[in-house]
Amino acid sequence: MEKSSKIFVAGHKGMLGSALAQTLLARGFDNLITRSRDEVDLCDFNQVQEFFEEQKPEYVYLAGAKVGGIYANDTYPADFIYQNLSIQNNVMHCAYLNSVKRLIWYGSSCIYPKLAEQPIKEESLLSGLLERTNEPYAVAKIAGIKMCEAYNRQYGCDFRTIMPPNLYGPGDNYHDKNSHVMAALIKKTHKAKIENAESIEVWGTGSPRREFMFINDLVDASLFLMNVEKMDFDEVTGSKPYINVGVEEEVSILNLAEIISNVLEYKGEFVFNTNMPDGTPRKKMDITKIKKLGWSAGTGLNEGINMAYKSFLENEHD
Repeated sequence: MEKSSKIFVAGHKGMLGSALAQTLLARGFDNLITRSRDEVDLCDFNQVQEFFEEQKPEYVYLAGAKVGGIYANDTYPADFIYQNLSIQNNVMHCAYLNSVKRLIWYGSSCIYPKLAEQPIKEESLLSGLLERTNEPYAVAKIAGIKMCEAYNRQYGCDFRTIMPPNLYGPGDNYHDKNSHVMAALIKKTHKAKIENAESIEVWGTGSPRREFMFINDLVDASLFLMNVEKMDFDEVTGSKPYINVGVEEEVSILNLAEIISNVLEYKGEFVFNTNMPDGTPRKKMDITKIKKLGWSAGTGLNEGINMAYKSFLENEHD
């Protein structure tokens, strides 16, 4: 991308989209295009097509999506599959119709089978059954990956999918039930600390292991991968449109609760609510391919949680 390239960041008010927009502007990309949902509803094809025809973006970061934690996925399955399918179908098809040079879209580690061999290689896609609680969301994301692959093959597009692990950082969703585990535990721990509560409820058994990536690392990977030449990208991925990113570190939910408590200086105990689901036992990403291209994450877990908590104190909590 040139500094003057027309770049559309879809979903610029979400955690990933806002971080992408801020970083692009900070790095001198001054021809950024953003639209709120009130201005362009990405679930409405006519609105999306009118926008693309008018603006003619050269590069697209498709960060707009409906996302949430295990409770939200299990409670609103129809919303997750319908909205995500609609968004990716509309934006990708209009990107093709309007000759976008390159598009980056975001998958998720949940697209892989529940019992995939660890660490999870890209080749594990569609090799087994999905985790039940987020299956509709995962099916939508898998459809998006296959859409990228089909449009690249049939129309010669250059659509790429990044598969990150669990994300966290400034702009995260701290809803009491619909948030991801990192945000939920930061909020619960903060509340327990200021109220001098003796314990924190943690959903599940605490045994599942997860990999957590600070949002700025995903942004850095996104800018890096947008600028990798197609020949080099295809050589590493075997001409597949998708690639894993990660941090090569995983922790159990219990360990995560302990780390957050240490960062926030909370001294209470944990009470595990085993009536709530654990989800997938492990989801560690194999990042051999992106490392071959020359990228690796730079934010450690303790450092990232410190920055996330600082942002929470400044912006997020009531």
